[in-house]
Amino acid sequence: MDQQQQNTTAMRRPLLVFNCFLLAVGTCGGPLIMRLYFLHGGNRVWLSSFLQTGGCPIIFIPLLISYIHRRRRPRAQYSLNPSEPTNSTEMIFMKPRLFLASSVIGIITGFVDFLYAYGVAQLPVSTSALIRACQLAFTAGFAFWLVKQKFTPYSINAVVLVTAGGAILALHTSGDRRAGEANRDYIAGFLTTVAASVVYGFILPLVELSYKRARQQITYTLVLEVQFFMSLFATLVCTIAMVINNDFQVIPTEAEAFGLGKAKYYVILVLSAIIWQSFFLGVVGVIFCSSSFFSEIVIAVLLPVTEILAVIIFDEKFQAEKTISLILNLWGFVSYFYGEIKHNKKKMKLELQRRAETTTTQITNF
Repeated sequence: MDQQQQNTTAMRRPLLVFNCFLLAVGTCGGPLIMRLYFLHGGNRVWLSSFLQTGGCPIIFIPLLISYIHRRRRPRAQYSLNPSEPTNSTEMIFMKPRLFLASSVIGIITGFVDFLYAYGVAQLPVSTSALIRACQLAFTAGFAFWLVKQKFTPYSINAVVLVTAGGAILALHTSGDRRAGEANRDYIAGFLTTVAASVVYGFILPLVELSYKRARQQITYTLVLEVQFFMSLFATLVCTIAMVINNDFQVIPTEAEAFGLGKAKYYVILVLSAIIWQSFFLGVVGVIFCSSSFFSEIVIAVLLPVTEILAVIIFDEKFQAEKTISLILNLWGFVSYFYGEIKHNKKKMKLELQRRAETTTTQITNF
């Protein structure tokens, strides 16, 4: 059993690093490329919503690799639970219970995609980053309620620092508004982004809860399947809305009038689908390897990086408030990890003491 735990830990660590990388690409790149689309003439909100999950066919590649790998090797060599049966040739591991949960979460995600896309269409990057940073507080609250997330003084400190870092960005956002932007549109974008943050803060712990109540062994292959079906149902919601709004018919016309040219228009659409799929895959992967709360910590700490990239790409001003926000977010990230290290050391010490007491008891009884 101890060897199995060591193997599990050894496999989770590189997976965690890999999914953090995917999450970083999506967190930083997704809002920027979406904003690029709107700044140069794009105005189809449901199309942007569609692109957030429309890249889900990409997941077929790792799923196919996993299937071929399972066909060639026993489950014990790749599973996080080597004691499972070695019949590993199933095409789909997901059982109906988890499929139902994935479909429901996917449908909710489809509407969240619209809320967020509408906000990005109206708000500057700095303001949307402000709201997304505060999303950490929503995730923490829902994680405490749904999955009984345990908080330490260090994790609470991280929530406060990262949320404060985002709030500081509100001190200077007027200079980032587009010329002629109506105040009504700005307020509507703000409110829809708040709504998206609240609902997505609920979705992350809900995914973790689905893992816990799946009644089947959760492997990374199963995580890929979960992400595929979540994205599929979210994309179906957006596709239906696009058909109703005649978005598909408008795409060629919008491409012709796009400020950066027709070719770059389609490149932006393709890159959007890829980058956003990286975000969602990174989220579910980090939840699998750690927790929904940690995934939100990673998202929040990357938001100032998005700010810096916005300065470079969109020539936005980088005021002192943004520098302070960056420092606070990094401070919160370090605080969280320092607390995790202390917690793990304490946990390991208690485990060693328990084993020593068990050994002593066995020797005495013998």
